[in-house]
Amino acid sequence: MNSRTHVSFDSPSAMHDNSQHHDARDGHAVSPYRAEPLTDFSRAAARRAMDAALAQVSSQLGRTYPPIINGQAVLTAATFDSLNPSHCKQVVGRCGRSSVEQADAAVAAAKAAFPAWRDTEAPKRAEYLFRAAQVMRRRRFELAAWQVYECGKPRREADADVAESIDYCEFYGREMLRLAQPRRRDVPGEDNVYFYEPRGVAVVIAPWNFPLAILCGMTTAALVTGNTVVMKPAEQSSVIGAKLMEIFQEVELPPGVVNCLPGFGEEIGPVLVDHPDVTLIAFTGSRSVGLHINRQAAEVRPGQEQIKRVLAEMGGKNAILIDDDADMDEAVLGVVASAFGYAGQKCSACSRVIVLESVHDAFVTRLIEATRSLKIAPAEDPGCTVGPVIDAEAHQRIENAIDKGKNEGRLVYAGDVGSWKEEGYYIAPHIFDDVAPKASIAQEEIFGPVLAVLRARDLDQALEIANGTAYALTGGLFSRSPA
Repeated sequence: MNSRTHVSFDSPSAMHDNSQHHDARDGHAVSPYRAEPLTDFSRAAARRAMDAALAQVSSQLGRTYPPIINGQAVLTAATFDSLNPSHCKQVVGRCGRSSVEQADAAVAAAKAAFPAWRDTEAPKRAEYLFRAAQVMRRRRFELAAWQVYECGKPRREADADVAESIDYCEFYGREMLRLAQPRRRDVPGEDNVYFYEPRGVAVVIAPWNFPLAILCGMTTAALVTGNTVVMKPAEQSSVIGAKLMEIFQEVELPPGVVNCLPGFGEEIGPVLVDHPDVTLIAFTGSRSVGLHINRQAAEVRPGQEQIKRVLAEMGGKNAILIDDDADMDEAVLGVVASAFGYAGQKCSACSRVIVLESVHDAFVTRLIEATRSLKIAPAEDPGCTVGPVIDAEAHQRIENAIDKGKNEGRLVYAGDVGSWKEEGYYIAPHIFDDVAPKASIAQEEIFGPVLAVLRARDLDQALEIANGTAYALTGGLFSRSPA
């Protein structure tokens, strides 16, 4: 997410002042895009608003969330519980376990809705997104609170997730208005016009770590460009997926234009990916699943009229490089925030820090001191800086990686989750030093609060180490050298 300013306010209603002026339907000018400000939780009013939202949402835990197909809630033969990772016995919601037949029905509903939605003028499609952004602003603290409970996101990061969702609606709406303007490509003797056409039914398969933002971003991009959508939120964030569906219904999107299927990926995922009426698949998740989707989508099924397009954002093994002239204060704070924010559960998180030999010891000492200051606590705690990991499976996988790391590097810091050990899925930050570039903890995505420190003799070798993995996503460099 882009850098932002913070919004300060004296009452929750003041958040509404951040709305951007637009009326795309009648051709009025739309104001230039600007990023949604983050909430300033140093202000008492913001803290009170968040506390009130947490209390409100707490009173709604345990409700049932069925699939929404063609605008209607659909009963399922079975349900599954979405649990609070901070307090793993607490049920956030009971979600309908969508069946293969319901997946087929959702695709059919999206296909039936496609012709009318395709022919809906771009300014009107953009207006739905702008209205959704307004609803998100009004429900901002509530939406953040659901993420605190269902995904264990500390309140600041949950608020940022909602802000990013608003950004997607505002930015994509404006981009569609720009792209909708016909562009002439005339040459003597010819009359040419260049324009874009929607593709058809899009399947959106979203992750749990940015439960509103990524689901919203992939869905609204497909919608505003004239495609209809079947949303498949992650099992661990199905309630938040239902809340996004509520917003689409509140802004009165036509039935069938968006459909929401909670359920298990291994059960309904193959139906959605292989379906001959699906033309576009947007996926964010692991490398293994993304590659599998690409392989499956490449095969043309009986009755399929178009070649499927797959947009896949997959894993990362991201490195931050520390030059010998780096500002150590900035470097340490940046690495700690990137490596241990949201317990390292981001594909963009720093999982390797490559330090030049001359400053290695000093950097590691300060890195350990800074990490020791982090507070491990439930996500609803205002002081939480490291919350739980998402579920029991992730907890075990990260513990296994830590055990492996003890044979591959020198464990220089292992935090303590204290009394929270039995309450939820907590893992404290771990730092391994003197890790070899080809060690598994320096090569494999861990998706948890585990950081590998590697040495380099100079910046050229540091770059070589950084590029020496199968992943390529994000990277960083702390240096005061101009080149």
